[in-house]
Amino acid sequence: MSASPSPVRVAVVGAGGIATACHLPALAAAGDAVRVVAVCDVDAARADALAEAHGIPGRHTDLAAMLAVESPDLIVVATPPVAHRETVIAGLDAGAWVWCEKPPTLSLAEYDEIAAHEKDGGPYASYVFQHRFGSAAARLRQQIAGGELGTPHVAVCNTLWYRGHDYFEVPWRGKWETEGGGPTMGHGIHQMDLMLSLLGDWHEVHAVAATLGRRVATEDVSFAIVRFASGAIASVVNSVLSPRETSYLRFDFTDATVEVEHLYGYENSHWRWTPAPHVTDPGTIAGWAPADNTPSSHRAQLTALLAALRSGVRPPVSGADGRRVMELITGLYQSAITGRPVTRAELDATNPFYHSLNGGHPQAATARLQQKAPHHA
Repeated sequence: MSASPSPVRVAVVGAGGIATACHLPALAAAGDAVRVVAVCDVDAARADALAEAHGIPGRHTDLAAMLAVESPDLIVVATPPVAHRETVIAGLDAGAWVWCEKPPTLSLAEYDEIAAHEKDGGPYASYVFQHRFGSAAARLRQQIAGGELGTPHVAVCNTLWYRGHDYFEVPWRGKWETEGGGPTMGHGIHQMDLMLSLLGDWHEVHAVAATLGRRVATEDVSFAIVRFASGAIASVVNSVLSPRETSYLRFDFTDATVEVEHLYGYENSHWRWTPAPHVTDPGTIAGWAPADNTPSSHRAQLTALLAALRSGVRPPVSGADGRRVMELITGLYQSAITGRPVTRAELDATNPFYHSLNGGHPQAATARLQQKAPHHA
């Protein structure tokens, strides 16, 4: 009988709320497959408190020292977005695989810089987009690949959430230079990533964005029309001004409509398959729903990441697969700020929006978003 593999040694970088609420429960659920060896945070008291609460032996305030002392196999990056690039690169250069919270980076330029530090067979950087990993989304992805539902035509991708003024009192939120953007970047990115993982590459985006109700430099709402390479068309709304919160995706195919409505995570009961009028075979319809019920979660994505790490293969939501949503967000901001449609092909290193989501002119971008439409009596 072969011996069980040694646990994957994990270090958590960033001891804030997302580490406590999402990452440490996912790591605990992995059982003997992992061993959390260290916590690193610039705030020593916060690192100590998290380590004490979860029985983690290593406590550090310096990233380089932690990597040298602990030699983790995997680091979990749960810092504010502005620290992602530096932390991920340091982890990769130390030989650790990386699992980084969303948004991946503050720009496509940063994303590509990180990718240059990966090596064939690992280490790789992967990013947290846990909504891909529920069984219902996996089943729909399988159906699309096999053509079971026909051709995709129309999609709706809404992230309608509510964040009050107090939410943006955290110093790094609502600023181009530290968060990268508003709800398009920090909230709707999850739903958009799921949409893209199902419908594939996009071709063109035409967007508007505005700052209507929050004291931020970025937008607090955006609307977009997205054309896909397949010919499908999607509407995308991202908001933090919506008192009845919902995350809603809808996909209209030749033979069925598929919908999911949830808030921060789903299980099978949140999904619905509706046949087109011409689809009447009960057996066909009954076979559409997934057989198992794996909820979307950090735990589900971690399982896939650990399997890739042990096999030395690129994990899901990394490389080109993780870049697609950053491309769409970049195009969306460029369209909203410049007032014209943007194609995916434009997003190369000669484009100022490749280097910064505000096009390198944060004050001009903020002024554009806060510009009020003329009032007509």
